[in-house]
Amino acid sequence: MDMESLILNGSISNLSTTNGYMNGTYSPDDTMDMSKDNDQTVSQQQKLGSSPPTYADAFPPLSAAPKSNVGTTQTAWVSKNTTKPKPAAETFRPILSSTATQVFKIPYEERKFKSTSPIVGDADRQNELIRDIMQRTGTTIEVSVNKDQCLTVMVTGKRDATAQAKRFIIAGLQTQASIEIEIPKEHHGFVLGKGGKKLQELELMTQTKITIPRDSKIIRIVGTKEGIDRAKHEIQLISDEQAKLAFERLTVPKIYHPFIQGPDNEKMKEIALNTGARINIPPPSVNKDEITVAGDKESVQKAVKLIMDIYKRREKLSKTVAIEVKKNQHRYVIGPKGSGIQDILRATGVSVEVPSSDSDNETIVLRGDGDKLGNALTMVYEKANSCITAELHAPKWLHRFIIGRKGENIKKITQDLGNKIHIEFVEDKDKIFIEGPPNEVNAAENLLELSLNELKNTMSFADIQVDQKWHRHIIGKNGANITKIKNETGTSINIPLDTKKSNIIRIEGSPQGVAAAKEEILEMAAKMDNEKSKDIIIEQRFHKNIIGQKGENVRVIREKFADVQISFPEAGKKSDIVTLRGPKEEVDQCYNYMKKLVQDVVASNYRCEVPIIKKFHGNIIGRNGANIKKIKEETNTTIEIPPVTSNSDVIIVTGYKEQAEKAKKMILAIQNELASVVSVEVKVPQKLHMAMIGPGGKLIQSIMNECGDVNIRFPSEDAKSDIIVIRGAKEDVEKAEIQLKKLAEERQENNYTAEVTAKAEHHRFLIGKGGVNIRKVREKTGARIIFPTKNDENKELITIIGTKESVEEAKADLLNKIKDLNNIVESEVLIDPKHHRELVARRAQILRDIADEYGGVTVSLPKVPDSNKVSLKGAKECVEGAKLRLLEIVNDLESMVEKECIISHVHHRAVLGNKGKNVQELSSKLGVQIKFPERRPVNSEAAASEGDDSKLDVIVISGKKDDVEEACNTLLSLVPISEKIQIPFDSHRYIIGTKGAGIRKMMEEYDVNIAVPSADLQDDHIVVTGPAANVKNAVDALRKRNAEIESENEDRKLRQFEMVVNVPKAYHSKLIGRKGAMIQKLRDEYGVNIRVPPASNTPDDDEQANQIHLIGYEDKCIKAKEAIEAIIKEVQDQVSIEVMIDSRIHSRIIGQKGRSVRKIMEKFKVDIRFPRQENPNLVVISGDEESCEACKEHLQLLEEEYMDTVYEREEEQELMASYLKPRSGKEKGNTQEGFVVKGAPWEPQKCVYQQKEYTADAVSDFPTLSSIAAGGQQSKAWGKSSGF
Repeated sequence: MDMESLILNGSISNLSTTNGYMNGTYSPDDTMDMSKDNDQTVSQQQKLGSSPPTYADAFPPLSAAPKSNVGTTQTAWVSKNTTKPKPAAETFRPILSSTATQVFKIPYEERKFKSTSPIVGDADRQNELIRDIMQRTGTTIEVSVNKDQCLTVMVTGKRDATAQAKRFIIAGLQTQASIEIEIPKEHHGFVLGKGGKKLQELELMTQTKITIPRDSKIIRIVGTKEGIDRAKHEIQLISDEQAKLAFERLTVPKIYHPFIQGPDNEKMKEIALNTGARINIPPPSVNKDEITVAGDKESVQKAVKLIMDIYKRREKLSKTVAIEVKKNQHRYVIGPKGSGIQDILRATGVSVEVPSSDSDNETIVLRGDGDKLGNALTMVYEKANSCITAELHAPKWLHRFIIGRKGENIKKITQDLGNKIHIEFVEDKDKIFIEGPPNEVNAAENLLELSLNELKNTMSFADIQVDQKWHRHIIGKNGANITKIKNETGTSINIPLDTKKSNIIRIEGSPQGVAAAKEEILEMAAKMDNEKSKDIIIEQRFHKNIIGQKGENVRVIREKFADVQISFPEAGKKSDIVTLRGPKEEVDQCYNYMKKLVQDVVASNYRCEVPIIKKFHGNIIGRNGANIKKIKEETNTTIEIPPVTSNSDVIIVTGYKEQAEKAKKMILAIQNELASVVSVEVKVPQKLHMAMIGPGGKLIQSIMNECGDVNIRFPSEDAKSDIIVIRGAKEDVEKAEIQLKKLAEERQENNYTAEVTAKAEHHRFLIGKGGVNIRKVREKTGARIIFPTKNDENKELITIIGTKESVEEAKADLLNKIKDLNNIVESEVLIDPKHHRELVARRAQILRDIADEYGGVTVSLPKVPDSNKVSLKGAKECVEGAKLRLLEIVNDLESMVEKECIISHVHHRAVLGNKGKNVQELSSKLGVQIKFPERRPVNSEAAASEGDDSKLDVIVISGKKDDVEEACNTLLSLVPISEKIQIPFDSHRYIIGTKGAGIRKMMEEYDVNIAVPSADLQDDHIVVTGPAANVKNAVDALRKRNAEIESENEDRKLRQFEMVVNVPKAYHSKLIGRKGAMIQKLRDEYGVNIRVPPASNTPDDDEQANQIHLIGYEDKCIKAKEAIEAIIKEVQDQVSIEVMIDSRIHSRIIGQKGRSVRKIMEKFKVDIRFPRQENPNLVVISGDEESCEACKEHLQLLEEEYMDTVYEREEEQELMASYLKPRSGKEKGNTQEGFVVKGAPWEPQKCVYQQKEYTADAVSDFPTLSSIAAGGQQSKAWGKSSGF
């Protein structure tokens, strides 16, 4: 509720207006339209004043279709009658597509970018411009160049976007011209249009840029020649049209404007209607003495004459009177939307001039005929004194109680005081202002005083001091604590915001509620003063273990220590501090409890690392994770195996120390079983370990790579151990041990390292084939040379390790080799020009492969035709290698042959395979080229007449001789053949399968086409078409499938054996069992289908009702029959006894979802039924006699036990009922009938409410907001008026 200003019915709005009449802008059409609107409004108000509108008047139907007389208003939904019929295009607008396409040309002589040569760069600039336009407008643009070098542009997109894109394209791709035209300055506004809309439309339509200056008559147009001409024409048309009209500015003092306008602008409308001119009078807020008249010359002259006549007459006859009226009463004189001043002008013809609200002037001037000034003066005083203001003292904390929820209380107080009362509650002050007519103000003041006195007697408040740091604890999570106190005490509690730095909490409500709330809040504050906070350090990685899945573990702790608040740091915040807050003793207890819990969690998170050779990780996991799952279950540990993509070979085991060590042994045992894995310990002083590992682990990694699949583990720095462990295959471990000892000796003698850089593509030449080159350097110098791996960032850095002399020698040797590689040389190789085409085929794939293989050698083919010199440029060794490779390729090309493979063109599609798959695979496998003939054009009479079909059958294969022969034979084997196979017609549907799935799968599997005859033909033959080998396999598969189908048919016949067993109808339910459990068990056990006749009212001696049918294998049916007979015999031997158990405890005996009664039946091996027929207490027990008696005694004992609880509950309910008896006048059965509304269109009758009849259409019986009441006064919705 807004406490600043609460405004009731009848608030007076300010003088601001909402329509064009107060501004004084009119045209003849507007005048006619508004006169119609006023007439309709008046007629409706007259209707409302006499009787409420009918449903048809209030909601007239929409017209079904347009009539011939378009100018006549057909329904109440249309507010105007037009004098001219609307054209069909306006009545029925076509539905246009949201996407449009525009195609236009740019002549060659007007193209801005005429050259598309890549040297000049115009093509790039043109393309960049088009891409930019496409991005800005969201359109698609396609540009093509015609034979005459004209540009054809097609733009596709949304309509507005295509027009805008066309304008941008013309501006960017077409040369622009400009002209200047002189247009009278008063016509510029018409060219611009409202909000510049007309100018935008002109620019889009003509694809030009139009500039209209403010202080000049010159308008500048920039664009294409065609666009400039169109724009110039359109602007000239607008100017010529305006030149035919007249425009006059009249200087008329502002004090005489009201007489020209008339009351509610009636006079000005009349002038505009009679003359046809448009009159513009500035609004009261604009201090101008001019009036403008526009229209054709004759109309303007008539309007000017009428206006000047009124002005001259008023200037001569008018007299003035000035009176002093208090400033706060001016608005009453003005009235809502200026209605007060207009009323005085209409009644007396006197103009009332009120100073603006910003001025302190209190003088109101009356201007008019002398004999009318007296009446006008009286009306001004009446309106000024129609409202008074009263001030009422009321404590501000009671304001909202006076107002009530959603203003209910204040609405009740003022509902009988009319709609002109305005009550304002001043925020932060103990005052209420009342404004309105004198009588109503006095009455409202008395009612508010009564309400205020009543509230003072029944309401109280208290301010209590509580340290601000406890405020959020008093509020509670999501306001839970404070809401609970409010609901229990019925009070309002105001806790200040943290920003106010205030300790005062205010409580408002009944004296008892305030006292209770105060006591409870102070008790909470005292309790919190006795609290303390304590931090416990827990490693963040253990937080999730303490919290548990979905907070289960921490929930247990919080239940154990209910008054302690446990706060964990946020997930994103790296903190180990967990805060405990609550009563001192409980916080200490919780701290000790969590400390023990943390110790247990730390113990259960012992980690050990198990190095396992990478290739054995899959064996550790086992099939479907069987091995790793078994280890986890036996040791109760967590095992993390690094992913395949990781370079790590360490498996991490987490759990209790003993269990983790046990899991480690089990994992190592699996590895030892898989291979002769041995472990060797090498003792090396720890100070040499880092030097042996090398920078980034390169050195030790190189040893592991050289020696095979071994794992070398160095001890951690904290261990202070000299033992290095080598694990792996025996031979590999021995090699690694020798290398490691040698490395240790080198490091111990002299730990010297050097680095050299060489291009990554040259490394393979430095290493040599099989490492021969680098091995020579190692043997010669004794230094170790380490090349970068694929994971290293610097791919060019080579590290040399050893003694200083050996390293320097190896470095010098490497630098010489690198210098030779970096020494760029040029060479030539002679290659026949006929092979050049093959070298550059497939985007020069052969040359690219040579460059990659031989250190980036550049191979350049001759530019001179028929030249056989091919140039090579690069490192000397790389160039030599590339030359040899080129010569090898040339020899291969020269040994290539071509062969024609004749296959009928009708089979070419089948030979190619799906998307050419067969030929692509064959070309890649054998390295041959296979060229199929071009297809004959469809409907080509010339080709058909020549009869040259033999050329269409020739497939050309080129490549090495042996490969070509093999490819030809393979293609011939792919030629499809057809073979018929006889399959019984009855088996066809099984071969086809559901929706053809079976036959489709077979065709895909064997790559053949299988044609099954239609059902109408009843044919046993199936045709298989495809390559010979595939057809053979498919035929064999069809025969095999047919054999399976025949076998299945035989088995199906055996499963159709049927046997009948006679079982009395009374035992059928026992045979079926609870929810069909018994009969389902028989079906599953014997694999037969058991059909029990449905339950019906047939006599028990009906033979068919007693027959149970067994369907399945004969031997299974015989066994099932024996089992059924055994069950029936057992049932026949059972007895049934009845016992009376109070029905009120049946539900407890049955239990939730029958669990309890099932336990009883399983315990005593009986069946218990609750018939619930005539006697609700009856329970039937079935089984052997001894078990039934035992069960009966058990049920009776349960009855005695449960009935005690029932009696106690009934006594409690009777006691509560005595306190909850309904109050007098509201006993059961004395219900009141609610409103039954009738008389509406859906039920046009009257509504009877108690003894009085109400009419649904009567406003007095069913008042609505903003409707006119019976008294003629207009009621308004309660709330703040727009006038204040």
